[in-house]
Amino acid sequence: MNNKVLFGMYLPGNSLMHRLDPRLKLVGCFWFVILVFFARTWWTNLLLIGALGLVIWLSQVKFSKYWVGIRPLMWIILFTAVIQALFSSGGQVYWHWGWLAVTSAGVAQAGFLVLRFFLIITSSTVVTVTTTPLQLADALEALMKPLKYLRVPVSQLAMMVSIALRFVPTIMDEVGMIMNAQRARGMDFSSGSLFTRAKRLVPVMIPLFVAAFKRAEELAVAMEARGYDPNQARTKFRQLHWQRHDTWGTVVWGLLTVALVALRFVK
Repeated sequence: MNNKVLFGMYLPGNSLMHRLDPRLKLVGCFWFVILVFFARTWWTNLLLIGALGLVIWLSQVKFSKYWVGIRPLMWIILFTAVIQALFSSGGQVYWHWGWLAVTSAGVAQAGFLVLRFFLIITSSTVVTVTTTPLQLADALEALMKPLKYLRVPVSQLAMMVSIALRFVPTIMDEVGMIMNAQRARGMDFSSGSLFTRAKRLVPVMIPLFVAAFKRAEELAVAMEARGYDPNQARTKFRQLHWQRHDTWGTVVWGLLTVALVALRFVK
């Protein structure tokens, strides 16, 4: 992987997570995110960490690969955590300077924030790693099918989401190539202040937007050449079938929810 971002990439495999119904994985991911915000104690967060660790193990994808995908986002997560720690009040004061203060409550909230980011990003990555973009589009279309009665273009929305997910690693590849080209011309992205680094990213963003629009135009031409009509009903070669392990997966999610609700009241 050249782009160092795992989100949006599909890694072929035959694990249990690969074989699960994509509809269950999508709903499970959304429900897991809700549970992450519902968890407010260390016990409930430890339960979610254990559940996510089990899912990663079942996906048969090494955790080091997930970490490689999370690492580029760590500076954003840490920056948000620092802001949370500096502007939260309550508890014992560890350090303060003027109106800025680091308290025990702020540190705890910053820790919860980092953990929530980690859980949400990793759980979403598990879904994209074990599910092809076409399966995600089919699952999303199936879940949004009732909206057709409200004249919502469900098929078009599902196709847009699928294409957007597929473009994530492609765009990151473009970023890597553009930055390498800039480095070859003497540009240094790793030194200087935060403002200086942001200014140096301007020569990267302009060609990136040009390349993204070019790829989008090429994709549109290719779809038109193959006779794609968004207003026509489409048949599917691979049908979604609910199996026994999907039922067991639903039961496990239900038990996880019950356990989290019970542990939420444990101090």
